[in-house]
Amino acid sequence: MVILAFGLVYLFWGSTYLAIDIAVQTIPPALMCAVRFSIAGVVMLAVCAATGRKILYSPQQIALAAVVGLLLLMGGNLTLSYAELAVSSGLAALIIAITPLWFLVLDSLLLGDHHISGRGKAGLALGIVGLFVLVWPQLQSGTMGHREFWASISLIFGSFTWALGSVLSKRWQSGMDVFSATGWQVTAAGVGNFVFALFAGDLSHVRWTTRSLSATMYLVVCGSWIGYTAYIWLLEHVPTSKVSTYAYVNPVVAVFLGWLILHERVDRFILAGSAIVVLSVILVTSAKVKEKTVAAKLPAVEAAGD
Repeated sequence: MVILAFGLVYLFWGSTYLAIDIAVQTIPPALMCAVRFSIAGVVMLAVCAATGRKILYSPQQIALAAVVGLLLLMGGNLTLSYAELAVSSGLAALIIAITPLWFLVLDSLLLGDHHISGRGKAGLALGIVGLFVLVWPQLQSGTMGHREFWASISLIFGSFTWALGSVLSKRWQSGMDVFSATGWQVTAAGVGNFVFALFAGDLSHVRWTTRSLSATMYLVVCGSWIGYTAYIWLLEHVPTSKVSTYAYVNPVVAVFLGWLILHERVDRFILAGSAIVVLSVILVTSAKVKEKTVAAKLPAVEAAGD
């Protein structure tokens, strides 16, 4: 199950770079995310209810799930959607590659019960080197303007909120069913993005095209229903430092999908970078996670009404 979940996250999230790029061409990012997450979240909760899973929890439990969803899918995903209007997916992937470093810091500060070995840290560093090699030709030949600069800065913030939401998801194991909790997280993100879209005036300059709507529905099914659910499940069963390896594999998948679908050129830098990235994933996922003994661990959030 762990191998399957990793495969789903690696494959489908890698393809979302391309889908987001297509969707935001005619649908403003906040509105696109609002449609994507609202549909995905409501259907998730409906399926949970239809299959006998509990979906009604205490206000505290639902609020905690909503906070995680907003951090992950507004702070992280909405930021990426806006950034792809200004920067290439390769450069965005390179910046997002710092997410595993945020994981290591936040994991230690907020969970405090384990740390990754030196071998794992070496794998994380190697992954960043691989991504740098992957996009080096683009960085060398391009110029970064004012808009691109601020888009890049926003991705640093987005990677932090994504890591924070992921660690808090592991920290706040409040007794909710993992799939129901995912449904509430995604639904909350849909509502939050709709509010943002209304204030941004997205409804006044949206163009509903078949191409963008198809890309949005792909994001609903493969990005949210399959990829995000697998990601939340992994957070429940695998150390976050290992789950974070998706940040290294996804750009490789995105580059090769661009070659396959858009006939983009694959040169020696891409091949070398991909090989380094794969090696870094092997190092991180095979590294032993050492348990740390702390004087006083933060108490887990108790499930109200259970």
